[in-house]
Amino acid sequence: MLEKMDDFFTARVDGYDEHMKSNIEGASKFYNFTAALLPMEKDKSILDLGCGTGLELEELFQMNPYAKVTGIDLTEAMLETLKAKFPDKDITTVCGSYFEVPFGEEVFDATVSVESLHHFTKEQKLPLYKKLNKALKPGGYFILTDYFAESEEEEVFYGQELIRIRKEQELPDGVFYHYDTPLTVEHEKEALLEAGFARVEVLNNWESTSTLRAIK
Repeated sequence: MLEKMDDFFTARVDGYDEHMKSNIEGASKFYNFTAALLPMEKDKSILDLGCGTGLELEELFQMNPYAKVTGIDLTEAMLETLKAKFPDKDITTVCGSYFEVPFGEEVFDATVSVESLHHFTKEQKLPLYKKLNKALKPGGYFILTDYFAESEEEEVFYGQELIRIRKEQELPDGVFYHYDTPLTVEHEKEALLEAGFARVEVLNNWESTSTLRAIK
């Protein structure tokens, strides 16, 4: 049975950091690489989508102790762990779905998401990316480090499997369940451009994980 997204991560919060660092190819490098792409100035504002326990923020705060971060995550247990890690940092946490939480307009200098958005389809991401684009200040950018499908065939397979499983298990619409539906890098770029970003660059990759920068 598929688990609800928040239940899945709540059950795994203990040991989550070690799992991510040890079992995801390239994690020893891509968290640091991602953090280094974020603003280093003291007065810049950063939005982290699906921040979890803050693995990318550990790296960011080493480089910029004064970073101002808003972190959104669906799982309260993850956010409690995050706050316990960084009691003296400028972090605002929001427990909720980043599809539903309002971001405001021209609020953030940069946004980031690491290993979170591969759980969602292009159709789900498009309105999110449009909202994200509006939330960025002029010249702002979005750093996406995530797991991607290696081929269009793989992308289609995962998407069809999710439909089949949801129907088989009679899962209700409108509820997020933990299942990977990664897009290809090219389709991710298309979604970001369709959402209004001016330019999308592929900056690096580690096996199935790549880092993209979408510039407003």
